[in-house]
Amino acid sequence: MQEFGTEFAKVCQWLDSQSTSMRNLVEATCNINSYTLETSGVDQVREIFRLAFSDFGALVSEVEIPDFEIVNSQGILEKRPLANVLHVVQRPAVGKQCFLCIHLDTVYEPTSAFQTCFEQQPGIMVGPGVIDAKGGAVIMLFALRALERSSLRTKLGWEVVLNSDEEIGSPSSQEFIKSRARQCDFGLLFEPALPDGTLVDRRKGSGNFSLIARGKSVHSGRDFEKGRNAVIAAADIALELHRLNEEHPEVTINVARIDGGGPLNVVPDLAIVRVNARVDSAEQQEWFEMELDRIAKKWMDRDGITCELHGAFFSPPKNVDGATQRLKEAISATARDLDLPIAWRNTGGASDGNKLAAVGVPNIDTMGARGGEIHSSDEYLLIDSLAERAKLTALVLMRYAAGDFSLD
Repeated sequence: MQEFGTEFAKVCQWLDSQSTSMRNLVEATCNINSYTLETSGVDQVREIFRLAFSDFGALVSEVEIPDFEIVNSQGILEKRPLANVLHVVQRPAVGKQCFLCIHLDTVYEPTSAFQTCFEQQPGIMVGPGVIDAKGGAVIMLFALRALERSSLRTKLGWEVVLNSDEEIGSPSSQEFIKSRARQCDFGLLFEPALPDGTLVDRRKGSGNFSLIARGKSVHSGRDFEKGRNAVIAAADIALELHRLNEEHPEVTINVARIDGGGPLNVVPDLAIVRVNARVDSAEQQEWFEMELDRIAKKWMDRDGITCELHGAFFSPPKNVDGATQRLKEAISATARDLDLPIAWRNTGGASDGNKLAAVGVPNIDTMGARGGEIHSSDEYLLIDSLAERAKLTALVLMRYAAGDFSLD
């Protein structure tokens, strides 16, 4: 397809010329704190991308999402507001449609010492969210700009969702994400690739849970025997949860935090166990949910102790079906055309790609930048991967528009 080959070369050349602009946009957005619950910062980053997408002639809108419910340190269910989602729709009436998605929020709180972006050495940028996932958002933006410069743009419609709560499991945006993704043929998400360019296909499911133990508070010297120690109950619950790791080697159960306690002369009447679970299958998910319920009910039978359970699996396990396999093959073939080494692996991490897979939308969710050390103060980006991964995305979209591959 000679005409397609010419378009192919023009897109690659243009994206190479945009490397500095891409790098600068990553730096600008990473210097804005967009911790999930820091809504003003997420708003600022969203506004940058809103203005950028306004140049497309697409329909650009902001979508309100429900408040996030969390069990606070007093064991009370509390609502926290979240920033709006950015939604962009281009050519919705065209027969072929692609869904593109990534998050704007990061894990770095305003109190974190890790707040600014800098080049650690030539070609390597360090900063909060450089690959998870502001680098990915920039790659997506420029890949679509490249597509829109191509004559093939008329043959493909696309939707973009930039959500604001992925780092807490997308509890409030996931229904909107799934509803929009269902309108499309496949999804591309821009979580980071591994440093060597390896992409992820299968992912474990993930869930977050809080078990609230309540007892009876008394003076520890005068009436100790009348008290019911919630911290001791929480410690026993935590140990029992941890021992479940021995029953299924594929399941990981991480007791991450225990809140509770108080003055040393008071028997504590409240403690909260917070736990994350990762599972490979629906059967393992059901098993863990039954174990959680069993443990909570067991403590309800103890004298003077109650146990209340909150939480859910926010991402089901993600496996590879026939359509996803064909999408993988198309991405691998495009990477070979670009002389990019591509490999695939499974991971225990979850993403919004899990949610798309759960509603039958084939997707690949590591189309973002190369780098590493995410969720740490050493998070880094390999700068040359910005143009590299934008070319990969743009050319996959162009090939699909041109009818070069099918998912049927």
